[in-house]
Amino acid sequence: MLKIYHDEVPEFLRKASLTDEMARLRKVGMDCGCEYTSLSWWRNVGPYKRYEHSLGVALIVWHFTGSHKAALAGLFHDISTPAFAHVVDFMNNDHVSQESTEEGTREIIENSEGIRKILDELGLTVDDVCDYHIYSIADNDSPLLSADRLEYTLNNMVRYQGYSKEKVKVMYDDLVVGINEYGQQELMFQHEDIAEAFVHGCLKNSRLYICDEDRYSMERLALILRDKIKEGVIAYEDLYIDEEVIINKIGYSPEWQDFRVMTEVNRSDVYLGEGWLQIEAKKRYIDPMVMGKGRISSLSVSAKQDIDDFLRLSFDYYLKGH
Repeated sequence: MLKIYHDEVPEFLRKASLTDEMARLRKVGMDCGCEYTSLSWWRNVGPYKRYEHSLGVALIVWHFTGSHKAALAGLFHDISTPAFAHVVDFMNNDHVSQESTEEGTREIIENSEGIRKILDELGLTVDDVCDYHIYSIADNDSPLLSADRLEYTLNNMVRYQGYSKEKVKVMYDDLVVGINEYGQQELMFQHEDIAEAFVHGCLKNSRLYICDEDRYSMERLALILRDKIKEGVIAYEDLYIDEEVIINKIGYSPEWQDFRVMTEVNRSDVYLGEGWLQIEAKKRYIDPMVMGKGRISSLSVSAKQDIDDFLRLSFDYYLKGH
């Protein structure tokens, strides 16, 4: 996927990606622990790590802006992500906004001798790269299109939906930078039909991100981690190492073994007792701009319908997996 975003990795990004703090993300997954279950959605897809996603975001930002500081901010945006990523948001009761795991980026960068050396060589400061939200191409408010949302959307179209890399490259190559209705720079499609196809593919991903299996797996893993912290099997700080460390410590517990062999999640409209959980989720979607025309939801009846149907999805029921 990286070759789609930019022909090559520039030297400054290559050096920054090789720092110890970034290397840690090679052992933190994008699937938030779901990949460790035996559920069908994740059984046959390959690994997708925060490292790959972060480098992809950086390359997209670099491709469209040529800005060293914006690209590095994109690269470092997940540098503080804990093991199992947004599962820790579930632990922190922040799983609807999913912001609690974004804390700590500045501290990690400030304490990294390797990263600060690279910044010094480029004449940049920690302030320039510790918050990717200040660069609208890197990140912006949902449901606008940003490099962050674009990268995981295209990558998961390939992984989960079987899109060819050639097909997602057509979408990527149609993008340009324009000024949106809020006066911000934003990635925009040039052609309405491509934007429409992108939205339908994006929403298939979005449904997966909040499907019963995904929500239940994350909540159940959060409960396991919370219990193991209380028992002293792991420390909260261990979550900020990597997933291998956690699994090595809890891997022989019956709770983890049951989680690993889980193959299905059942649904009930009524509470059936212990183990049945009602779980909300953050609804992720994108409503991109078409250059000179407006948001695709205002241009395409099918795109608006698909978005509206997604936003109407209810979680007013209970789940239990086994």
